[in-house]
Amino acid sequence: MTYPKVGEIVAKDIRAAEVLKKMNIDFCCGGGISLEKACEKKGLNPKIVMEEIEAHISGKTTDGDKYDKMCLTELVDYITTTHHTYVRDNIEFIEPILDKVIRVHGEKHPELSEIGDLFYASVNELSSHMKKEENIVFPLIKALEAGNIKELDPNASVKYPIVMMEAEHTEEGDRFKRIRELTNDYTPPADACNTYKLT
Repeated sequence: MTYPKVGEIVAKDIRAAEVLKKMNIDFCCGGGISLEKACEKKGLNPKIVMEEIEAHISGKTTDGDKYDKMCLTELVDYITTTHHTYVRDNIEFIEPILDKVIRVHGEKHPELSEIGDLFYASVNELSSHMKKEENIVFPLIKALEAGNIKELDPNASVKYPIVMMEAEHTEEGDRFKRIRELTNDYTPPADACNTYKLT
């Protein structure tokens, strides 16, 4: 089988870069070689890499109303292991490539400085927010479901943290709305390299 160039795979669907980055395959400056040659350098099987890329791009099917069937304890555990892990993994993924894009393209694209400031403010807030959920709100919800807390009343200990969490969600929504404006709805500029497009 003949494989396309690494850069062409990423240009066709930028999500492929996430898989390539995990495998330490250069999709930016080294993207001019075929996937087969790139895999040969890393001791990887290009067929397996391509299958992983295709699986990642196609995504996973959802189980319909599975969330409605979960008890509260299952739901908060699911949020922690799935969504919080996703956010933490993607922060770790985005930070170095955003830093690189700001460093390389910041002079020509001054909006990147504000985007970086907004992103890092969001990283700090989201990290704090998830810790509060995991250490305060979720244990209270589990205790309530287990019958270790009486039925909630307007002054109950769970209500105030939840109100605070909702306010923080709104604040992050505003921050990402501004990033969306600055990036022209996440549209890379004409001179963007593959790393810029991925970011």
